[in-house]
Amino acid sequence: MTRLLPHPLLTLALVLMWLLLTRFSLGHLLLGSAVAVLAGQAFARLEPQPLRLRAIWPLVVLAARVSVDILWSNAAVARRMVRDGGPGGRRSGFVEIGLRLRDPVGLALLALVVAATPGTAWIDYDPETGVLLLHVFDLQDEDGLRAAIRTRYEAPLLEAFG
Repeated sequence: MTRLLPHPLLTLALVLMWLLLTRFSLGHLLLGSAVAVLAGQAFARLEPQPLRLRAIWPLVVLAARVSVDILWSNAAVARRMVRDGGPGGRRSGFVEIGLRLRDPVGLALLALVVAATPGTAWIDYDPETGVLLLHVFDLQDEDGLRAAIRTRYEAPLLEAFG
């Protein structure tokens, strides 16, 4: 039964939604049931591996650190935009950072951290080499940025998901 209906509540909800959006008839019931069964099976294939969290405290520290960094980064970007008024004095660029982190959940959290921090954008990640490509709004010190990403963000994620 679990092979045919791996998510029975989802399947039932989809059939009911189908019937609410269309009129009730035997044909719509059969068609909606077929779509719901296929959708449930597709959803079952998309389920990720179970989370392997080794420690929670590094994530608490990371959350506090990211909150402070977001505030500082917002202020720095705003100050830079107001002071310069345009792209004149800043030098945006791309930085490649070799990561040791390979856990998909840890990488997703790192992507969220980078995306939430004003002035940086996650451009690409190569899973074979572990190289992350970032775009930086105001790139002043490439090596300093690499070190900051590794020590401030990657290190706690390695402790948590390692």
